[in-house]
Amino acid sequence: METSQPTKVTVQAVIHAPVEKVWRYWTEPDHITKWNQASEDWHAPRAENDLRVGGKFLTRMEAKDGSMGFDFGGVYDVVNRHEAIGYTMEDGRRVDIAFVDQGNETKVIETFDAESSNPVEFQQAGWQAIMDNFKAYTEQN
Repeated sequence: METSQPTKVTVQAVIHAPVEKVWRYWTEPDHITKWNQASEDWHAPRAENDLRVGGKFLTRMEAKDGSMGFDFGGVYDVVNRHEAIGYTMEDGRRVDIAFVDQGNETKVIETFDAESSNPVEFQQAGWQAIMDNFKAYTEQN
C-alpha cells in the first residue's frame, strides 16, 4: 500500500481585473471554452459546470487536428464565491484555487496534486500555460 503524499504543484498569475470578473470568467462555460488550453494547437470545444459543493464539471479538451482529446472533470468540494474553489479530479487528485482580491487586480493561485505518469516540470508548465491563457483572455475581454 502506497502511503506517500502526492507532490503538490502551484501555478499562479495576477489578473488585471476585479475578482467578480475573474470569478465569472473562471467558472462560466462560455468563457472556459475560450481559455482552457495549454497551447494554440488545442482547444476546449465544450464545458459544463455545476458550481456548487457536490456539483460536477467537465471540460472537453481536444487537439485542433482531431488527433487526440480527453475529458477533464471532477467534483467540487469547496465553493466560496470570489474566494476559493476546491475539487477532486476523477482520478482522485485534489486541486485548490484561491482568488485573492487586490482591488482592480486578482491573484489566482492554483495548487494541484501531480500525477505520476509525466515529469512534475511538464505538468507545471502545462497548467501554467493554461493559467497564462486565462490571464490573457480575461484581460483582453
